[in-house]
Amino acid sequence: MNRLILILFCLPVMALQAQDKQQFLREGNNYYRQKQFEKAEGAYLRALKDDPASNRVKFNLANTLQQLGKQEEALKAFTELANTAKEKDIKAGAWYNKGVVLSQQKKLEESIEAYKNALRLNPDDKEARENLQKALLELKKKNPPKKEEKKDPKKQQQKKQQQPKMSPKEAEQRLKLLEQKEKELNQRMQKEKSKSGGNQAKDW
Repeated sequence: MNRLILILFCLPVMALQAQDKQQFLREGNNYYRQKQFEKAEGAYLRALKDDPASNRVKFNLANTLQQLGKQEEALKAFTELANTAKEKDIKAGAWYNKGVVLSQQKKLEESIEAYKNALRLNPDDKEARENLQKALLELKKKNPPKKEEKKDPKKQQQKKQQQPKMSPKEAEQRLKLLEQKEKELNQRMQKEKSKSGGNQAKDW
C-alpha cells in the first residue's frame, strides 16, 4: 500500500509567491485523492519546478508514478528520497514504498531489506512489519528448506522454539522485567548477607 504525505496548511497568509508554490502541491493532492493520477503528476511536476528541494512534493510524485505503473521511475525516486531525505517520516515512507515496488517486482530479498530499513526508522509501523512477514514467507516458499531438514522434524521444531515471534516492544518489556527481577534478587541477597554477617557461602 502506498502512502501519500499530505501537507496541512495552517500557516498565516504569506506572500503571493509562497502561496503559488503550495497551490500546485494542493492541486496534486486533490487529484491524487480523486485517483486522477495523470493530472496529479502534472501538478506535482509544476510544484517541483517552483520548489525543487521539496522532499514532500518528490515523495507524492513518486507515489503518483507508481500508481501510473511507472515502476522504475518510482523506484528511482523512492531510493533517492530514502538516501537523502532529512525528514524521518519521509525517509521511512520512502523505504516502505520502495519495499512495496520491489515486492511487486518479485525482488524479495531487496524488498525485505527495504522494509527492515523502514522499521528501523519507525518501529511502530504495522504495515511495514506485515509486509516484511509476507515477503519473508514468499521467499521461504520460493526457496524451500533442504531435504535433510525435512527428514528431521525434531530439528525443525527446535529451530521454531528458538526463534519465537516477538515484536520489539515485547522484547523491550521482557528485558525490563528480567532486569527488575535481577535487581530484586540482588537486593534480597544483600539483605540476607547483612543479616547473617556476610559469612554465608555461595551456593551458585
